[in-house]
Amino acid sequence: MVPDVSTGSDTRGLIVYLFGPGRRDEHTDPHIVAAWGMAGAPDPGRDPTATYTHLAKRLDHHVDLRTRELGGKKPPQHVWHCPVRTAPGDRYLTDAEWAEVARRIVHAAGIAPEGDEKACRWIAVRHADDHIHIMATTVRADGRRPRTHHDGQRAQAECRKIEAEFDLRRLKSGDLTAPRTPTGAERAKAERQSQTVTARQWLREQAYAVAAAVHSEADYFTVLQSLGIKVKTRLGPETGDVIGYSLAAPDDTNAVGEPVWYGGSKLAPDLSINRLRERLPDQKVADHPRYVADPADPWRHTTTAIHTAHTVLDSGDEAAAQGHLAAFGDALYNIASATTGPHQAELRAAATAFNRARRSATRADHQAATALRKAAKELAYASNAPGGLVIALLFATVHLARAAAKWHEQRGHEQQAASAEETFCHLQAGYQQAAPPVLADLARRAPRAATARRFEQDVRAALPDHADRILADPTWTALTTTLAYAETAGHNPRRLLAAVGTQRELDSAEHPAEVLNWRITAQPNRRAQAARRQSTISGTTAKSATPHLPVTPAATRPEEHSRHR
Repeated sequence: MVPDVSTGSDTRGLIVYLFGPGRRDEHTDPHIVAAWGMAGAPDPGRDPTATYTHLAKRLDHHVDLRTRELGGKKPPQHVWHCPVRTAPGDRYLTDAEWAEVARRIVHAAGIAPEGDEKACRWIAVRHADDHIHIMATTVRADGRRPRTHHDGQRAQAECRKIEAEFDLRRLKSGDLTAPRTPTGAERAKAERQSQTVTARQWLREQAYAVAAAVHSEADYFTVLQSLGIKVKTRLGPETGDVIGYSLAAPDDTNAVGEPVWYGGSKLAPDLSINRLRERLPDQKVADHPRYVADPADPWRHTTTAIHTAHTVLDSGDEAAAQGHLAAFGDALYNIASATTGPHQAELRAAATAFNRARRSATRADHQAATALRKAAKELAYASNAPGGLVIALLFATVHLARAAAKWHEQRGHEQQAASAEETFCHLQAGYQQAAPPVLADLARRAPRAATARRFEQDVRAALPDHADRILADPTWTALTTTLAYAETAGHNPRRLLAAVGTQRELDSAEHPAEVLNWRITAQPNRRAQAARRQSTISGTTAKSATPHLPVTPAATRPEEHSRHR
């Protein structure tokens, strides 16, 4: 059950909407199911003699008295509006049940506490099977305003109780860190324009993708503008520094043709200018050229940093863990942008899904996650990597997403845990699409039997407790090829198996050979590193990488994006 509190100043206008046909004739049988006093609330849905104006005057009675006391000035935002909707699949509620829901919510929100004879006037209108609209005028009979501080949060808490008592679907509790949901008007506008998402949602995804890739605040605004997004900054009156910003989607205008602006913090709490600055490095970093000595390095560095993040989640340092989850959210956008293939759609969906899991009420230590964020930004300048390295990175993200879901669940972060679990499903689907061909190719290139027997001895010596399961794993043949590549790259197979086998327990792994395969794939090529060091000493200049622009996530506004690609 979802309540959505908002305020306004047009009593009659809201009444006209509630009892009218709706924007798409979706309102059926509108009528009042509860009110501050059923005898005192004329119902235009049931009484042919009741008019919208008559009902508005009755609701505004205390407002009008207070207005006269104020010398003709109406109290600001005196209309309180709260639609309450059941979840898809919930059972049908009767009018009497909806009436009880309405009374409990106005009591919890502070609009009309039970037994308070001087409370605000309110009504609850039903015009559909699955929801009601509660509206009130927020001036009490004694002329005071009601105490509605945190009214939305209190309404949410009451809905969780109602769900349990009414045998309805139990929704996740929030912690006030969720982004603002699109309004009904925004959703209707998107539908009229045949867009799959609202302008607010589209801008949020673009902002996250750009913030993940850039190295400075200036780059952030520059890249957004290059995508056709309008940027408006707010400057401090004394220093002239940027203290805030707003974005507008291409061609998204209001009734008079002006851009519709959304402040960064209104898109998401961690997109405010202050939160962005916590994650972006010093401006001077952006002035340095970005060089990539080995195209495979960004993929290896990110994989290693994600393994480190997994360890941090188990460390007990909650601020550092939250910082790594925020950095992981950035990494997912860059991984999706740098990856090609049919699994890219799942990676983009994973990045979008993780946005709710990247923040919680726990304040993040972003400095603790510098290595992961830096490694992820390298992917924005990376060229295509060998397929094995990409799959190794995907494999690491799958396990970190599952660990993130567990971390949030243990701390009661219900919405974040659900989002991390959704991310896990997308990443797992992407991995399952991309991995089988690569594993099959490795198996096809398996070394000769004598070499495989030697590697078998290495496994039994390095990992005796897991050897039988590793050798019985269907991906063992592919692992022998990877061990052969690692040996050619300068690694000792036995020492390498011992090192990667202790990074995390293999007991719970369904395919331990597969786990080892991707861990070994992510190891650096020692002989290539030595050659590059010698080349650097000889004065050879590294080749500069070309940065990628952020790729629009799966939830897009396609027409607008194509015009500004």
